[in-house]
Amino acid sequence: MKTSIRLGLVAAIMLAGAASASAQTVGDWVLGNYRSGGYWYPGVIEKLQGGKITIRYDDGDRETVALNAVRPYDWSIGKKVECNFKNAGTWYPGKIASLAGEKIGIAYDDGDKETTKTGRCRSN
Repeated sequence: MKTSIRLGLVAAIMLAGAASASAQTVGDWVLGNYRSGGYWYPGVIEKLQGGKITIRYDDGDRETVALNAVRPYDWSIGKKVECNFKNAGTWYPGKIASLAGEKIGIAYDDGDKETTKTGRCRSN
């Protein structure tokens, strides 16, 4: 029974279109539109149930959202993001210069550079 439920959920995710996750299992990394705020934050799927996904964001927050509030994780070198510079509360635009798990190097548009955590960054 659990297998058929999971296969149904995977099919629903795939049918939901490009704006939703192609995630298939708990543990997949995704981008979630936290509190529908218009920014996409990285996190890991903790739970799949009833057409909803529970995300544990890289900054420690958790949220249960509909499938259309999740995107596939697509961060890579050169991707434009905004990061909370020195975790001081102000977000600045830049590009990903390096990426290794949750460790991320940012080349800010103003010339500053920083190595931080993915939980301190977001994308549009």
